[in-house]
Amino acid sequence: MQIEMGFKGMKTETIAAISTAMNSSGIGIIRISGDEAFEIADKMYYSKSGKKLSDMPTHTIHYGFIKDGQEMIDEVLVMLMRAPRSFTAEDTVEINCHGGVYAMKRILELAVKSGARYAEPGEFTKRAFLNGRIDLSQAEAVIDVIQAKNEYALKSSVSQLRGSVLKVINNLRSRILYETAFIESALDDPEHISLEGYPEELEKRLQDMKKELAGLIKSSENGKRIKEGIKTVIAGKPNAGKSSLLNLLLREERAIVTDIAGTTRDTLEEDITVNGIGLTVIDTAGIRSTQDVVEKIGVEKAKNYVQEADLILYVVDSATGFDENDEQIMQMIEDKKAIVLLNKTDLCPVTTEEMVRQRMNKPVIPISAKTTNGLDLLEKMIRDMFYEGKISFNDEIYITNMRQKAALESAFESLCRVEESIRANMPEDFFSIDLMSAYEELGNITGESVGEDLVNEIFGRFCMGK
Repeated sequence: MQIEMGFKGMKTETIAAISTAMNSSGIGIIRISGDEAFEIADKMYYSKSGKKLSDMPTHTIHYGFIKDGQEMIDEVLVMLMRAPRSFTAEDTVEINCHGGVYAMKRILELAVKSGARYAEPGEFTKRAFLNGRIDLSQAEAVIDVIQAKNEYALKSSVSQLRGSVLKVINNLRSRILYETAFIESALDDPEHISLEGYPEELEKRLQDMKKELAGLIKSSENGKRIKEGIKTVIAGKPNAGKSSLLNLLLREERAIVTDIAGTTRDTLEEDITVNGIGLTVIDTAGIRSTQDVVEKIGVEKAKNYVQEADLILYVVDSATGFDENDEQIMQMIEDKKAIVLLNKTDLCPVTTEEMVRQRMNKPVIPISAKTTNGLDLLEKMIRDMFYEGKISFNDEIYITNMRQKAALESAFESLCRVEESIRANMPEDFFSIDLMSAYEELGNITGESVGEDLVNEIFGRFCMGK
């Protein structure tokens, strides 16, 4: 069942929530939205002039006090936004108070006591969507902005928040709808609208639409990495310098480093940013044959992480020769994306860069975890390995949402079925069926074809007060 878009003509409940973090801070914001937002605020707010907030113009800020009866709770600034010029497209009041947890809770409780109800997670953004203020792709971008872990994730989310996905999807849907309408019109009025030669013309236009969809689907690989980070595993035999490399990337002493082989027994996971790119870096136990029960568990975990990784940083100790442990690691990463880091190049080398290249068809970077040599080259290589060209958010779109990717793939498959019908000389009404299927799938991205359960599930993942 498709949801009813918007609350126009309906009286909506007024909701309230704390929209800033629930900890001590310089400022806290309590947001109230709905038909009675101004009336509820009037019951709580007092100013020296005695003026009511409901009599004040939109987009103004007012200094005063929040009181519960005769008890003053806090000194505040109150921002007023009248519908439809607010985030929710409803009357909205935002109370800026001191950022004490108790003060914020008292003001929120007073708002509820005055006639509001507690907002559900994501309900403000949900109302913005239902009132036509934003589409579903923009709503999902809101939570991505909040959860962004690196520069590129933030830029991608802001681009989607500004409607980059909405624009391209609406363009595709309008072209699909035009073809469907043309077919239906021709079938209804064959005397005036001819379909002669039309299948061949449609096939050409389908190629263009499929190319656009394929590009969006392909962008999801970069999009996933932009959003979640590149899962990067540091692997190597014991004492090669893996933990030293992690500390170097983090710019802090996070992992324990000793000269004792097998110091790292378990995995250590950290999120870092390299030139704006997010990496989830996992330091693993040194891979070797061992009889130590605890170390053996760590080695098995390291092997599993290597198999699941997007990128492996294979640390080779240049001060020692290759052994059976190196041979095992090289076999494990043969078909994986990997960069070989020839470490300890500040010492007299036993294993050289040329020797590594003779054994492996992987890029090799001489580094020194002690002197930081080679780190800049490593960071550049990671960017070049995972991102084609310079990442830009002016014209390019990166699909970072797997729900949207699935809808794009379904739309692509529907257009493929239209092509199959054309080549099989099927009647034109068969074209319409699959064209409309593609149209509906793309509508799932913007929210025009989604059901209420899905909408509730999406907004249920939002934080309270957003």
